[in-house]
Amino acid sequence: MMDYKQLWQRVLVEMELSMSSANFSTWFKDTRIVKEDGGVVVLSVPNAFVKEWLLTKYHNAILRSLRNIESTVHAIEYVVNKEERRREERVNKETHTRELPLSEVEVNKEDNLNPRYTFESFVIGPFNELAHAAAQAVIKKPGIMYNPLFIYGSTGHGKTHLIQAIGNYVKTTSPGKKVYYMTSEQFGQDCMNALQNQKMTVFKEKYRKYDVLIVDDIQFFSEKQKFQEELFHLFNTLYDNNRQIIFSSDKHPHFITGLEERLKSRLSAGMTVDIPPPDKESRIAIISAKAKQQNIPLSPEIVDYLAQSINGNIRELEGAVNSLLCQAELKGKEITMLDVRNYIKNNVRPKKTVAVKDVVRIISDFYNIKEESIYEKTRHKEVIRPRQIIMYILREDFNISYPSIGQKMGGRDHTTVIHSCEKVKNDLKEDSGLMDEVSQIRGLLTV
Repeated sequence: MMDYKQLWQRVLVEMELSMSSANFSTWFKDTRIVKEDGGVVVLSVPNAFVKEWLLTKYHNAILRSLRNIESTVHAIEYVVNKEERRREERVNKETHTRELPLSEVEVNKEDNLNPRYTFESFVIGPFNELAHAAAQAVIKKPGIMYNPLFIYGSTGHGKTHLIQAIGNYVKTTSPGKKVYYMTSEQFGQDCMNALQNQKMTVFKEKYRKYDVLIVDDIQFFSEKQKFQEELFHLFNTLYDNNRQIIFSSDKHPHFITGLEERLKSRLSAGMTVDIPPPDKESRIAIISAKAKQQNIPLSPEIVDYLAQSINGNIRELEGAVNSLLCQAELKGKEITMLDVRNYIKNNVRPKKTVAVKDVVRIISDFYNIKEESIYEKTRHKEVIRPRQIIMYILREDFNISYPSIGQKMGGRDHTTVIHSCEKVKNDLKEDSGLMDEVSQIRGLLTV
């Protein structure tokens, strides 16, 4: 079996790609492999709560990842071992061992904000510029402009970075204001502890003192009525006093199942904005920025190849840059295209393929129009927009060439396809209803 540290670092990279940065930090920080015996891996965790959560929520994913790397692994045991953790920290300090960065290692314990999440380090592209503009409006008039601000999108699209950037900006520019960031799980755990210890008054007062309250991963409240009730009353108190409230979720509040209607109404009462997957232009910008931050020289050809090959979320892009950094340091040389191709082959899931007729069918059904009308030369308004969205999805999500899309869409010229794609891309910046529709369609295409 390979070195324990190397094995666990590879698992951490894989786990980080599958969840929000807040969840990753909460459950995987200060974890490590301390032993392996007969295929049983012993995993050290910082406390009993983390042990229970990993066992119930992430055990199968961790075991699957370990088996993919080391086929001899067949079981995991979890141990709470604070002394071993302290010892490792001392050793790392003395030997200057470099590990893959955990996303939240510099968190301020008073407000839970990571100082690395700033507007300066936030890469703006066509896919997230509307969300960024909304955040900028909030920091100019906290509690008045766009209250609440609700940002949603799939894992790894930069939601946590953006909402924490708001908190860090307010904290820096208005030192007298109290700012607090938390995950929904943290709020739920606090509520549960208060109920068990009969300290609900203390719990309520704790959160009502903040000028800016940021709550990440709000979908956690699904089907949890007591937590929803407390959040509802907290929301009303803060809102009535012009305190800024910021939420994030993996989907629009109206599509979070198990939420009370009155809470959905509150969550969507201000500005609700989507962060869709990054387009290629944005992926190039993100990779370039991350490489510059890590001081990794990457040629334009390599950056373009990575952006073309990794069309998923931002965390996957960051994971690629971090892995290439480790390779460069281990080999003591600059990264070559061969290194990048090998990385893509071994670490990136093959791109999903699609039949154009299936995309046409799904989007036609969504808009309740006949499939054949998409291919016809008709200029009816109810057909034009769905046809443009089909072209946009085929180009952005499946990277089909403009001429090929035109040929499959009834023999249209590629310039027509380019115009349609640009039209949808520009409309998405200003039309929140269209953003919701495209988000729902993407969900249907991945089922």
